[in-house]
Amino acid sequence: MGKVFVDNIRVFAYHGCLPEETLIGSDYRVDLLVEADLLPSAASDKLKDTVDYVTLCACVKKEMAVPSKLLEHVGKRILDRVIDSSALITSATVRVAKINPPIGGHVASVAIELTKKL
Repeated sequence: MGKVFVDNIRVFAYHGCLPEETLIGSDYRVDLLVEADLLPSAASDKLKDTVDYVTLCACVKKEMAVPSKLLEHVGKRILDRVIDSSALITSATVRVAKINPPIGGHVASVAIELTKKL
């Protein structure tokens, strides 16, 4: 078993409950942790035997492009798409953070984290 980390995927998107959030958008950070059997790819040195980082990033970008009111909702969609992207994946964790949220005062970010295991 092994872990693939894709950290600090930066995306500009239009999520939020406030009308202005869906109009002006915000910066987001997404981190992924995927568990899979990496021993075959460690031995073969072939991309077909592992979880492709490019595919993982594409999953994040596709789901972040669809507006949601809640980070939990977009996080679940990301997890579902990531899990469906490779039969090798046994577990995935996603953390979605909104940078500088409009909640009053100075808050660097707010985030959710979800995990899905098969």
